[in-house]
Amino acid sequence: MAITNGYCTLAEVKSAARISDSTDDTLLENCIEAASRRIDGYVGRFFYQNTATIKLYLTDTSIITPTSYNSYVLPTDDLVSITTLKTDDAGDSTFSTTWTNADYRLEPLNSVALGRPFRKVIATNTGKSFPVIVAPPMPGVQIEGVWGWPAVPDDIREACVLMSLRLFSRYNAPLGVLGFGEIGTVSVRAVDPDIRDILNPYRLVGLA
Repeated sequence: MAITNGYCTLAEVKSAARISDSTDDTLLENCIEAASRRIDGYVGRFFYQNTATIKLYLTDTSIITPTSYNSYVLPTDDLVSITTLKTDDAGDSTFSTTWTNADYRLEPLNSVALGRPFRKVIATNTGKSFPVIVAPPMPGVQIEGVWGWPAVPDDIREACVLMSLRLFSRYNAPLGVLGFGEIGTVSVRAVDPDIRDILNPYRLVGLA
């Protein structure tokens, strides 16, 4: 099978495991893809690129005052680039107002230098702002662009290699038990602390 949006390659996992034959290639590829999606679920984001058109709400900027909106700042998911930005200024779900590159900028400004995604869109044209449609609440902004990360970070790749190997080892560990030693059972741990430490800085923490 081909690996879809994997964070490491088959060759990298086989090299780490000192595997030279191709007998278990399919199983290893399955593990790589499963590990990649587990990483997505743990951190609450993905590191591959996906071109899509997404509709967005302008979110509250104050927990204390739920109707406190900054109509010039639009928080987004991880964003690499924008192809088209449109707003629904009439509240009729037509997104008829098209913004030009001069109407907005992407932030943080140092995202490109750091190899990280943009996380917000700032309106720079004083004649335009992001609409808030509250009755009934509807998305007021539509963005066609590339979502995700510019490239898979090196430590995410390393975490994927380690997690893929861990998943692969489960095929030889019924019920999570690899074998028995002098002090008892040798098990595959439920949570690898090294992987957890690598992934924690990338976790998105939200408020319930």
